[in-house]
Amino acid sequence: MDVIAERCAGLDVHQGTIVACVLKGAPGQRQTKEVREFGTMTGQLQELRAYLTAAGCTHVGMESTGVYWQPVYECLEDSFKLVVGNAQHIKRVPGRKTDVQDAEWIADLIRHGLIKSSFVPPKPIRRLRLLTRMYRKFTQAQAAERNRTIKVLETANVKLSSVASDVFGVSGMAMLRALVDGKQTPSEMAELALGRLRPKIPKLQMALEAQMDTDRRAMLAECLARLDNTANTLVRLQRLIDQHLIPYKAEQDLLDTIPGIDTRIAAAIIAEIGVDMTAFSSAHHLAHWAGLCPPNNRSAGRQKRIKILTGNLTLKSMLNEAALAASRCKTGYLPQKFRKLAARRGFKRAVVAIAHKLLIAAYHILARRVPYKDLGADYLDRQGRKATTANLVRRLKALGYDVQIQPTATA
Repeated sequence: MDVIAERCAGLDVHQGTIVACVLKGAPGQRQTKEVREFGTMTGQLQELRAYLTAAGCTHVGMESTGVYWQPVYECLEDSFKLVVGNAQHIKRVPGRKTDVQDAEWIADLIRHGLIKSSFVPPKPIRRLRLLTRMYRKFTQAQAAERNRTIKVLETANVKLSSVASDVFGVSGMAMLRALVDGKQTPSEMAELALGRLRPKIPKLQMALEAQMDTDRRAMLAECLARLDNTANTLVRLQRLIDQHLIPYKAEQDLLDTIPGIDTRIAAAIIAEIGVDMTAFSSAHHLAHWAGLCPPNNRSAGRQKRIKILTGNLTLKSMLNEAALAASRCKTGYLPQKFRKLAARRGFKRAVVAIAHKLLIAAYHILARRVPYKDLGADYLDRQGRKATTANLVRRLKALGYDVQIQPTATA
């Protein structure tokens, strides 16, 4: 095998230790090996960088295990060509595994250029990604806390969720706080309803008639406190996200033109894939990386079925959410395509297919810097007109008819 890097290093990264193996040697010559162990504190990472620099390393490789590789990457990214490989792609032979052997194996693969580097976005995008992922986690925590609050209400037979469509709106939160206070009657609490909830005051009075004992009031108070704390955290995180999105405002506005994608999902897309589409060889490469299309599995001239890969779970879930929103649009190509796929392949497959189309559209929009252009609700009819005509002619001929096609003047 050809030698790509004459001086390279492989790092076996753990939570508290890093094993570094440096390989030196020109092509055709016997290589030399040197192994050292370092800690993972900031000062020790700087010692690792100084050691690799003194050794003359040009390429450094490591596995993308957990989050432990990220501080190492940030410390070394300005000094070396870093390769972060998928751990599934660089496994050693079973039964021959130690930290030193793993580091040597990674260094040997780097030396011969046998590791395909994973996608690592630039530092500003990585910081934005941390914020958007944390925002998503707190959103999920908020949903879980709301479900817990509903459960507390149901145990006390408070049927507020059966009357109000949004228990945690302005009116609902006012009633929940009144329940915690315990000083108002059901009629007085029902009068806190606003807007479209006012006609439901009689039902609200019945729904709020319950026995809220001291323990349940305390539990409900804790739930409301956690909800308030989570809401304040989301507001602060959104401010930080908006600040980091200022350089990418144009790209966010372009992605916002895609049906089903709002500013929040557009920010998540930018945080996950960046704005430079040259990092991906094609739109289909990006879709495969995100886990929205199955890989090739062809053998002996036959294409075998295979499930889609895990991919980027954060990006995939956000695009599935956007696909559901796009499928509910009244007009356009995407809802027509969704309904056609759902009837033939099922609801879940149709959602993934529309998410795939959204990601393909996002790739071309970011690559060309152009807004989204809808194909039109009649696109599928126009595309399938020729196939439909041929199918009908074939069926009529099978029934024994001589068919001649003559288009009308309006057609």
